[in-house]
Amino acid sequence: MTQNHGTEPPFTGRLLHNKRDGVYHCLICDAPLFHSQTKYDSGCGWPSFYEPVSEESIRYIKDLSHGMQRIEIRCGNCDAHLGHVFPDGPQPTGERYCVNSASLRFTDGENGEEING
Repeated sequence: MTQNHGTEPPFTGRLLHNKRDGVYHCLICDAPLFHSQTKYDSGCGWPSFYEPVSEESIRYIKDLSHGMQRIEIRCGNCDAHLGHVFPDGPQPTGERYCVNSASLRFTDGENGEEING
């Protein structure tokens, strides 16, 4: 998924319905990507966030594959494919970072438990 720019089937990801407080990291390099406070249910079938932890945590790539014009998002540290960002998210950013669960590792903020997507 992270290396071949794949997409997991919608509504199948292990972290889609995770509601615990914590941080979502890159599965490959463990760089922090998203805080749980920015996660929301977009109804698209993949974990969705409205903001990354920092500008440096995400790399943006123009994606013209499959006859569409999209913006691919990659880990800013190791360049692993994460998903895509769309301009239809909630405020305050108006963006929807649509991320493959299989690209993420979640670390629980209370007990430190880690869950691979």
